[in-house]
Amino acid sequence: MITAGDRFKNPTYRVNEMWQTDFTQFKVFGWGWYYLCTVLDDFSRYILSWRLSTTMAATDVEETLQMALDKNNITQIKVKHRPRLLSDNGPCFVSHALAKYLSRYKLTHVRSSPYHPMTQGKIERYHRSMKNVVKLDTYFFPWELEQAISGFVTFYNNDRYHESLDNMTPADVFYGRVQEVKNKREETKQKTLEQRRQYNRQTTLNDLSLGWQTLS
Repeated sequence: MITAGDRFKNPTYRVNEMWQTDFTQFKVFGWGWYYLCTVLDDFSRYILSWRLSTTMAATDVEETLQMALDKNNITQIKVKHRPRLLSDNGPCFVSHALAKYLSRYKLTHVRSSPYHPMTQGKIERYHRSMKNVVKLDTYFFPWELEQAISGFVTFYNNDRYHESLDNMTPADVFYGRVQEVKNKREETKQKTLEQRRQYNRQTTLNDLSLGWQTLS
């Protein structure tokens, strides 16, 4: 079985250098299949935007990308390099309509090699982790599924620590809080060590006192 790889062969070194996008699907009981389009920042693994729809069309990709662009205000400020978009070769991603949209915003499009999911390993891994949680429930209305996805995205971005990110959350990396978090962790570590030393000293003194009382 081919599985998603941990690393892209050309790693990124900053946020908004490259975005990965892909679809995955869910079934809503009595409603049919719904398709989730997600945009993930390659460097931080931060989920920039997502959208649930009944189709997998170029317009669905465009609307999800627009949410990511608006979130980062990329179309309103001058940046040296706009994000590259990494996707597979699905019909919606190779369409002329999407190419025209990307050209309008000066976004470069990189597509993975056929039958090579390792190229998009991060978003494939995200989808697997997300579905392992979201699919534990059965959904009878689309809004229930949307709520479940929204809850997981919030948890994933802000509370789920990643070993590959030096045990930071995607939000810590995306918003540049890495050093701040490291400083707080070191401060907590030193306080804990000092409390432990004080406890050990007090325990030793208590033991000595008890020993002298026994001898006397």
